Amino acid sequence: MTTPLIGGNHAVSSGYQAWRLIAEELRGEILDGHVAVGAKLASEGELAERFGVNRHTVRRAVAALAADGLVVARRGSGTYVNEHAVLVHRIGMRTRLTDSLGAGVTVGMRLLGAGPETPPAEVASRLQIDGREALRLDNVRTVDGRPVLRGTQWLAIDFAPAFLEKYRRTGSVTAGLRAGGIDDYLRASTTVGARHATAAEAADLELTVGAVVLVVRALDVLPDGTPLLLGITRFAAQWVELDIEHGGS
Repeated sequence: MTTPLIGGNHAVSSGYQAWRLIAEELRGEILDGHVAVGAKLASEGELAERFGVNRHTVRRAVAALAADGLVVARRGSGTYVNEHAVLVHRIGMRTRLTDSLGAGVTVGMRLLGAGPETPPAEVASRLQIDGREALRLDNVRTVDGRPVLRGTQWLAIDFAPAFLEKYRRTGSVTAGLRAGGIDDYLRASTTVGARHATAAEAADLELTVGAVVLVVRALDVLPDGTPLLLGITRFAAQWVELDIEHGGS
């Protein structure tokens, strides 16, 4: 059976390469459980017939899945679905990433940059700091060694003096804020969108070019409602699901 979205000239007319469309179709089937762990993928010939493309195109698509660790080729046998896990990040009023993922996982942080900077107008408006600098933080976070998010966070500079040293040592925003005397903060708003990763995001998150990222914009405030922190986080959609809690802590 041919999938019309990918067959014919659709990929060419859309400006999106056919092998990427095929890879995303197969990735979705694997992550949604339609193709079970340990199951054998259809052969190159069968996939080529299904999608209406040549075997070379199918080979590139399957190679992209193998690079992500979703499938493994066994010489003389075929290609099989690997063990894989999708992380569930629960977003609540006080939920932090390390708390959300629970015990048994190792969360790491690679700091890409940190320092005062004039923020974009949208950020300045939401933090209510028009005309002033904010502290910008850029980082990549890993879970058990796998990069899963690239974050950009803007901290109102009034709260920053004791923050940065602690943050550099621990990689924890919460620990940094506590060092500055802020013991509690709340999530005021969360918006979620999706788009294709930029080349820089794909490199940082070890994704194939054109992979999808979930973009989360979140505003954190002090208990009295004073804006504190605006975060723009790009999650690797193939590895992370977001569970936004309502009315919980």
